[in-house]
Amino acid sequence: MEMNREKLCTSKADVSSESAYHCSTCHGDEEWSSTSRGRAKSRSLSASPALGSTKEFRRTRSLHGPCPVTTFGPKACMLQNPKTIMHIQDPASQRLTWNKPPKSVLVIKKIRDASLLQPFKELCVYLTEEKNMIVYVEKKVLEDPAIANDDNFGPVKKKFCTFREDYDDISNQIDFIICLGGDGTLLYASSLFQGSVPPVMAFHLGSLGFLTPFNFENFQSQVTQVIEGNAALVLRSRLKVKVVKEHREKMTVQNGIEENGVVSTNIEKDVGKQIMQYQVLNEVVVDRGPSSYLSNVDVFLDGHLITTVQGDGVIVSTPTGSTAYAAAAGASMIHPNVPAIMITPICPHSLSFRPIVVPAGVELKIMLSPDARNTAWVSFDGRKRQEICHGDSISITTSCYPLPSICFRDPVSDWFESLAECLHWNVRKKQNNFAVEE
Repeated sequence: MEMNREKLCTSKADVSSESAYHCSTCHGDEEWSSTSRGRAKSRSLSASPALGSTKEFRRTRSLHGPCPVTTFGPKACMLQNPKTIMHIQDPASQRLTWNKPPKSVLVIKKIRDASLLQPFKELCVYLTEEKNMIVYVEKKVLEDPAIANDDNFGPVKKKFCTFREDYDDISNQIDFIICLGGDGTLLYASSLFQGSVPPVMAFHLGSLGFLTPFNFENFQSQVTQVIEGNAALVLRSRLKVKVVKEHREKMTVQNGIEENGVVSTNIEKDVGKQIMQYQVLNEVVVDRGPSSYLSNVDVFLDGHLITTVQGDGVIVSTPTGSTAYAAAAGASMIHPNVPAIMITPICPHSLSFRPIVVPAGVELKIMLSPDARNTAWVSFDGRKRQEICHGDSISITTSCYPLPSICFRDPVSDWFESLAECLHWNVRKKQNNFAVEE
């Protein structure tokens, strides 16, 4: 009886030791042996899952493992820390599913673009009449004369739910988003949701379309597949930005004389701090603004001063933003599934100041240097531009609310196709081969 108990305890211990090497995210797809050393077992590389299959599929090529092992050798392991910023998942396993059938959809249309009026009307008619969905449209979109004066579109327009930016909160009322336009529509959709973001389906109807993989020709079948929960996802990380400004007021004293008799015309008085928070999809840009002097800002990483930027400014971007302003400033292009934050100087007055990549989750802090000659200016995805003075600070870290962008095929294929089609990445004439001698 005692021997049976010992065998039972030993078997339980073996199971628990092996379970530490088992990746729960893979759901049995990958197991590690407690006695094996070195590299993990190779996983099969097969074609990516078709858009019509949602049950079982084998992973395709990916950029990193879905869930790294946290035990190293027979005795070492990672110290458990509850402050987890993000969970790395295999990009090939990121698929859209619905807990309940979606009922409401937000349609974002590029403003002042006459070419989008007909696609916008066709999409809204299809969503309201064919799919019986509640359609949310921004109020200023319906104020377009071409839409307001269209009598045939009137019955459909009456069914819309409208909202105004910065006035109405629709974050808990939208099941998914459809964007019609260019990359700017996706950035605008991100700015509307400061917390959790619904899945975004972006149609390429703009000029560049790096972030918009869908074509509008057969939108009915594509929208139906998304409503049925039949699509791949790429989670685009965002930046959580906090701006703390020393709020000052200039007070003018009557007759230029204070109570103590000191002559003064203008007095700056601290009246507290103003705190603003933003969720940024592309980048935070700190530049010198209209001043002719170099910008002079200090960059801190987790409280330590890492460098002082002397130049036109600095760009702090996500991997999604690495193909935007950062790419124009000479940074590397990073796939959106890579957890990272990029720091790119803008025209630095130093030959050795190169762009760097830091881990996602670190906290960056940008402040004016004490000896800076002028103030700086900051913008968030090209919006909310404001001045930064001495004593103000900009804190940046990875947000725990990514933007789930719906893929046309899969995260890897869509990204490389955008590089080739939009940026003409590595396009050149082919080198001739040697002539075969007879």
